Amino acid sequence: MPITSTRRAQLLQIAAHPDDDLYFMNPDTQRMVDAGVPLVSVYVTAGEHDGRNHIPGHKGEVPADKAAYSSARHQGLRQAYAAMLGLDMFTTWQKGVITLRGDRRAEINTLTHGNRRVELVFLNLSMHAPRRWTALPSLWKDRALGLRTVVADDSPVRKADTYDYDALVDVLVGLMERYRPTVIHTLDPDPDIQHSDEKTRKKDSEQPGYSDHADHTAVASFSWAAMIRWVAGATEDGGAIPAFVATSFRGYYNRHWPKNLPEPVLREKAAHLVPYGGDPSWSCGNSGGCGDYNVGGVRPLTNKKGWVRATHHRYPGAAPVVAAEPDGRLAVYGVLGLRAVRWRETAPGSGQWGEPGDLGGGPLAPALGGVTLEDGRQLLFGLRFAALGGHGGPNRREVVLLEQREPGGPFLAWTGLGNPERRDDRGRRLGVPVAVTGGDGRVHLFVRDADKGVAGRVRDTDGTWGPWRDLGGAEVQDGLSAAVDGAGRVHLFAAGREGVHHWTQDAPGAPVAFRAGTALPVSGDPVAVAAAPDGGLALHYRAPTRADLTVVRPDGTALPRVAFDGYGPVAVAATPQGPALLGRDLRGRVQVRTPAGRLSTRTRGAVALAQAGLHAGGRHGVLAIGMGADAHPWTWTPDPRTRS
Repeated sequence: MPITSTRRAQLLQIAAHPDDDLYFMNPDTQRMVDAGVPLVSVYVTAGEHDGRNHIPGHKGEVPADKAAYSSARHQGLRQAYAAMLGLDMFTTWQKGVITLRGDRRAEINTLTHGNRRVELVFLNLSMHAPRRWTALPSLWKDRALGLRTVVADDSPVRKADTYDYDALVDVLVGLMERYRPTVIHTLDPDPDIQHSDEKTRKKDSEQPGYSDHADHTAVASFSWAAMIRWVAGATEDGGAIPAFVATSFRGYYNRHWPKNLPEPVLREKAAHLVPYGGDPSWSCGNSGGCGDYNVGGVRPLTNKKGWVRATHHRYPGAAPVVAAEPDGRLAVYGVLGLRAVRWRETAPGSGQWGEPGDLGGGPLAPALGGVTLEDGRQLLFGLRFAALGGHGGPNRREVVLLEQREPGGPFLAWTGLGNPERRDDRGRRLGVPVAVTGGDGRVHLFVRDADKGVAGRVRDTDGTWGPWRDLGGAEVQDGLSAAVDGAGRVHLFAAGREGVHHWTQDAPGAPVAFRAGTALPVSGDPVAVAAAPDGGLALHYRAPTRADLTVVRPDGTALPRVAFDGYGPVAVAATPQGPALLGRDLRGRVQVRTPAGRLSTRTRGAVALAQAGLHAGGRHGVLAIGMGADAHPWTWTPDPRTRS
């Protein structure tokens, strides 16, 4: 199918509550705003809760006023984003009314500063309804429910609207059509299964059994349903696929797992919650209040839930899959418009990419897994939204496979590989697929399962697949890393709560099994693993809250420290001269450490999204390849020259 061709950039983020973006999507949002990417941020609920804007240290009952509390949270966002743009936090915004699908109306606030622009859209659906304390989750499930909006103080919108399931999806689709985003940020549609005692769960505002607020899950589900409907509508009658990249962010999950932001990045992220929280003594000119007083000051940093101390993606490992073509060109595979696509170099070694070619398979989660077979053919693995139905409809996920017919050539039809979980609700918690070709030519496929362990399937050399097997082991985060050592044995690594866990074979062809008692030092992110010059393996990752890098052998032997400070996951590529490393520096810029130890920082081109990868070998040397905010791949040769 044709794909929309554009090199512009536009970020659209969809949040349940005012502050979800500041807690869960930053620093990713800030990096794009800093780079001049226009932002439209949509807030589905009014955030009014019980209407009480609690003032720290204030004695006595705070009067309930939902219209005022909603308005105060809107003001807090204006203060936060003004500060993010480098302006005085009380800078005046342009307030207006936007007409949505179905003739519904919403408040829109706009602020520009130089080449940067932020628009805030407040749909303002009520968080609670009569007999429906969790109104948004009920709206997702109940075909008959109608939900009223809250009219906030000082809003130019003075009349309430009513939404049902289809109306909310249609309004979100209309906003996508209006702004044509190249990047969409959502919350987590399928949060982890977690079990807290009832007192802790209620205190943490988590839904029963799952590590997130119920509103976050519902709004994420509505967001994904809207993306699917947008693509379906755009491609009807031969129209082009919208060219966008989706990123989903974990929410209250951050409380349960190791924190991954070092102190400089944490301070920067938390600083934007200070103007959002505001203070009742401020003169901000808003009658409803000057922020969400529950959140201001140092409270985000002292909150034991620790939400601000981490930023985790729901589908980690979204770096493009890179493969060498028979004619010497490189091919890059990724997900665009919820479908798999392939970009090819315009000429061998050019580092320039042609237009994307549609490979279908959607709707897919953002991360693909990929392996190259011994004959040079490519296999791609995706996590597919096989069904995403509100109104009590089916909600299924499945692992899917796309197999190349011949090296560098077309592909066969997509094949379903099922799901290791038997029930749909558990199957929704599946992680992104990771695969590797073993020394014996068999392909090993791994996914994180609902119990936060690992499941796997093996493809024989004749193309037949064995059944899903539970590989056991301790609880781990998603973002698995697979590699093959010099002896041809498959290894799998994953970051757990207390350490990095390891699965491997006793010999090539043997089953992959968990290695109990071999946990390595804890990591805050997925780990990177590559072959060492001696045929062994070396792991590279950052310990929780640390900016420096841990380098360790699978047996726990520490290797010499490498100067590579930053935050987030790293990528590693083996070269004859030693490992090359890629990651983000403390300012969020992509940096590469060459095998010779030279540090280079990417300072040109479209701002990089999420995770990038490294390709080593051939005429290219070491290449960094990632996706930009313009929904197009970028290539960078960090040494000795730069290409963006």
